[in-house]
Amino acid sequence: MAAPTKNPITWIEIYVEDMSRAQKFYETVLEIQMAELPMPEGMGEMQMLSFPWAEGKPNISGALTKMENMNPGSGGTLVYFTCDDCSVEESRVETTGGKVLQTKMSIGTYGFCSIVMDTEGNTIGLHSML
Repeated sequence: MAAPTKNPITWIEIYVEDMSRAQKFYETVLEIQMAELPMPEGMGEMQMLSFPWAEGKPNISGALTKMENMNPGSGGTLVYFTCDDCSVEESRVETTGGKVLQTKMSIGTYGFCSIVMDTEGNTIGLHSML
């Protein structure tokens, strides 16, 4: 019997400097509600806001994270968020303090993507098939 298939991405942390500013950006652009994650004793000043999670439904496994010595910025891992039409989410980026780096473009049979920068300087992708 084959081993069960596992999700190749277990968890994503997007590092931020200003949690409330970053929360507003992601909640507005993606039209989601984030939830505060309680931090265990001994974690210092670490703060996390979780992306929505519901058992058996489409989810983002991860959180916005504010912690000492972990800084936001461009040039690291690029995370793509699934969209119905990435131009819709892209249209909300600049009104909430982000910046559009690459407007919606075709990636052939793989659909379309936009590349944007959040309010913290992190570069993220928006992906859709339309």
